[in-house]
Amino acid sequence: MPEFHIELSEIARNQITKLVGDPSKKAVAKAVIKSLGLMRTNIKHPSLNTHKFDEMTGPNGEIVFESYAQNKTPCAYRVFWFYGPGKSIITVLAVTPHP
Repeated sequence: MPEFHIELSEIARNQITKLVGDPSKKAVAKAVIKSLGLMRTNIKHPSLNTHKFDEMTGPNGEIVFESYAQNKTPCAYRVFWFYGPGKSIITVLAVTPHP
């Protein structure tokens, strides 16, 4: 399975920075970072539960996917991303609590 390079949108970068900087969100930050690592090495890892997210498209109409950072948790965090802009690149649009 190919390894991916993870690129963060400005929004995603700000969201992750806030999580990492908030001591009350330590567990969430750890889960998000773990998920990004799994996405880099195995996008089909079962714990990510990756699936198409129909309510959003990328900036150029790309198909957006949702991957789990947490599960079975109130307001569980999700990572929203798409393939591209180049080969073996994943662009993360947002890291947010489940809508």
